[in-house]
Amino acid sequence: MEQYKEEFIEFMVESDVLKFGEFTLKSGRKAPFFMNAGVFTTGSQLKRLGEFYARAIHDNYGEDFDVFFGPAYKGIPLTVATAIAFFELYGKEVRYCSNRKEMKDHGDVGIFLGSGIKEGDRVVIIEDVTTSGKSIDETYPIIQSQGNVEVAGLMVSLNRQEKGKGGEMCALDEIHQNYGIRTASIVTMDDVVERLYNRECQGKIVIDDKLKASIDKYYETYGVK
Repeated sequence: MEQYKEEFIEFMVESDVLKFGEFTLKSGRKAPFFMNAGVFTTGSQLKRLGEFYARAIHDNYGEDFDVFFGPAYKGIPLTVATAIAFFELYGKEVRYCSNRKEMKDHGDVGIFLGSGIKEGDRVVIIEDVTTSGKSIDETYPIIQSQGNVEVAGLMVSLNRQEKGKGGEMCALDEIHQNYGIRTASIVTMDDVVERLYNRECQGKIVIDDKLKASIDKYYETYGVK
């Protein structure tokens, strides 16, 4: 595993973004872990988060794109932080854009916040975690309505590697199948378990034998290969 991926996993634990225990998800599933990127709130956290996204995007999609698009609302700070980090790390200017929940009809009018999207742009979508793909169902048509625009990829922080809406593949694979979008994540749950199982992180063992058994049982029901 690349060093920045191990560092990102440790960063999630340190920031209390990735938690382990018993959680009821929006889907109703009882899960032994929960990830909430909204807990990244400080300047130093957002700086590091942007750098992790930038490295993963560069690894998976190179530099041949023009816009980072973040679905409102959580995607807004992610795209801003990533655009700054991408310039600092790779010297490439990438515009940021987000959709508005409501159309603005005065001043800075329109559906977009930030640079907007224009004919010929190549766009990388940035999200925190995609469980069902609902936000893509909402935002992909908005992006495509801007003309000859290509979605070069989707990047999320954590691939939960569990069944999506169709019940046979994970949400990222469903998005790829439905929209033809390349999808990737900074890390997967396999990476998380590899790094944390019976290995010290932040001075303690985060995933012990008991928790590992709970994770394995969860994936027996909801996991995908």
